[in-house]
Amino acid sequence: MYHADLQHIIDDFELLGDWEQRYQYLVELGEHLPAMPVALKTPAHRVIECMSVVHVAAQPDPAQPEILHYSGDCDTAIIKGAVALLVGLLSGKTATDIINLDVDALFQELQLEENLSPNRHVGIYAIVNKMKAQAAALQ
Repeated sequence: MYHADLQHIIDDFELLGDWEQRYQYLVELGEHLPAMPVALKTPAHRVIECMSVVHVAAQPDPAQPEILHYSGDCDTAIIKGAVALLVGLLSGKTATDIINLDVDALFQELQLEENLSPNRHVGIYAIVNKMKAQAAALQ
């Protein structure tokens, strides 16, 4: 299972000096994202609003059904990195925690908002909204 602590992610980003280093870090996160099972790459798990081909899927933990774990994939490096960041951040949490996550605050902390193109920005919010909707459906 793949999950990350919010403060750890913020700390990692703060260690990186400029946007170029942060961009490269996001790409590296995407390279380390565990492969998404092909069976989960269905139209129901596709984030339609993204220009890239993005899939995300939430599944309850078999031992603790209130805890959700995500898998995801994308066909472009930078958005795959964002998917990896979100999969890591939201996995291991309850549906309520996921639904209540303040994504705007996270993106401000990571300075993603001012450094991503408007299309990518819209796409990442669409990914978050899809993940929150999946959590709500499993609640």
